[in-house]
Amino acid sequence: MLYRIVTLIGALVFVAALFGLIWFFCKKFLEHHGVKDQVSERATALATWTFAGIAIGLVFAVVGAFVLGPWAFYRTLLGHDVNVSSGAAIWWGFGIVAVSLAITAASFMGFLMLVGAY
Repeated sequence: MLYRIVTLIGALVFVAALFGLIWFFCKKFLEHHGVKDQVSERATALATWTFAGIAIGLVFAVVGAFVLGPWAFYRTLLGHDVNVSSGAAIWWGFGIVAVSLAITAASFMGFLMLVGAY
């Protein structure tokens, strides 16, 4: 029973870490493209919708996260007046989603091995 509680708490921590990684990468993306006004707030909005796209995509199928996440990133980016083409925005979104999910998944697998659940 203790392993289940530890695993559940660990999973919640890693969900928060996933959002933090997405926010960090969105902020770096905006800074890279010259956004200087309200970068943190814009990164939060961009990360929130990207995270929502990933979450909904994961519910339907794991591959859906790699479709809905970048699409949500692109749609949210349209409202932020960032000088980047549509295709580049989708690829940037895909990269942010892929790297964030890869880091989080690898870390969570390490956590599961550490507590003996895997």
